Amino acid sequence: MVTVAFMNEITIALSGDEWAELADLADATGRRPEDVVREAVRARLRAERDEVAAAAARLAGRHAPLLRRLGR
Repeated sequence: MVTVAFMNEITIALSGDEWAELADLADATGRRPEDVVREAVRARLRAERDEVAAAAARLAGRHAPLLRRLGR
Protein backbone atom coordinates (compact mmCIF):
# COMPACT_ATOMS: atom_id res chain seq x y z
CA MET A 1 0.00 0.00 0.00
CA VAL A 2 1.31 3.43 -0.92
CA THR A 3 0.28 6.50 1.00
CA VAL A 4 0.56 9.85 -0.71
CA ALA A 5 0.50 12.97 1.42
CA PHE A 6 -0.14 16.40 0.01
CA MET A 7 1.19 19.42 1.82
CA ASN A 8 -1.03 22.42 1.91
CA GLU A 9 0.30 25.90 2.40
CA ILE A 10 -1.10 29.04 3.95
CA THR A 11 0.20 32.58 3.94
CA ILE A 12 -0.45 34.84 6.90
CA ALA A 13 0.38 38.47 7.44
CA LEU A 14 2.32 39.37 10.58
CA SER A 15 3.14 42.79 11.86
CA GLY A 16 6.78 43.70 12.11
CA ASP A 17 6.67 43.17 15.87
CA GLU A 18 5.00 39.77 15.51
CA TRP A 19 7.55 38.66 12.93
CA ALA A 20 10.43 39.84 15.11
CA GLU A 21 9.04 37.98 18.12
CA LEU A 22 8.52 34.83 16.07
CA ALA A 23 12.02 35.05 14.63
CA ASP A 24 13.49 35.58 18.11
CA LEU A 25 11.59 32.56 19.48
CA ALA A 26 12.67 30.40 16.57
CA ASP A 27 16.28 31.48 16.97
CA ALA A 28 16.24 30.97 20.73
CA THR A 29 14.84 27.46 20.37
CA GLY A 30 16.93 26.43 17.36
CA ARG A 31 13.95 26.08 15.06
CA ARG A 32 12.73 27.71 11.89
CA PRO A 33 9.86 30.22 12.16
CA GLU A 34 7.61 27.96 10.09
CA ASP A 35 8.25 25.08 12.50
CA VAL A 36 7.25 27.24 15.47
CA VAL A 37 4.04 28.25 13.69
CA ARG A 38 3.28 24.67 12.62
CA GLU A 39 3.69 23.44 16.21
CA ALA A 40 1.43 26.22 17.49
CA VAL A 41 -1.28 25.37 14.95
CA ARG A 42 -1.09 21.67 15.81
CA ALA A 43 -1.35 22.42 19.52
CA ARG A 44 -4.39 24.64 18.97
CA LEU A 45 -6.08 22.02 16.79
CA ARG A 46 -5.49 19.36 19.47
CA ALA A 47 -6.93 21.65 22.13
CA GLU A 48 -10.03 22.39 20.03
CA ARG A 49 -10.50 18.68 19.25
CA ASP A 50 -10.26 17.85 22.97
CA GLU A 51 -12.76 20.59 23.87
CA VAL A 52 -15.25 19.37 21.27
CA ALA A 53 -14.86 15.75 22.42
CA ALA A 54 -15.42 16.77 26.05
CA ALA A 55 -18.53 18.76 25.15
CA ALA A 56 -19.89 15.83 23.11
CA ALA A 57 -19.28 13.46 26.02
CA ARG A 58 -21.08 15.84 28.41
CA LEU A 59 -24.06 16.10 26.06
CA ALA A 60 -24.17 12.35 25.50
CA GLY A 61 -24.12 11.78 29.26
CA ARG A 62 -26.79 14.39 29.89
CA HIS A 63 -29.05 12.95 27.21
CA ALA A 64 -28.19 9.25 27.65
CA PRO A 65 -31.79 8.13 28.35
CA LEU A 66 -33.05 9.83 25.19
CA LEU A 67 -30.22 8.42 23.10
CA ARG A 68 -30.95 4.92 24.43
CA ARG A 69 -34.61 5.30 23.50
CA LEU A 70 -33.60 6.41 20.02
CA GLY A 71 -31.29 3.41 19.71
CA ARG A 72 -28.09 5.37 19.48
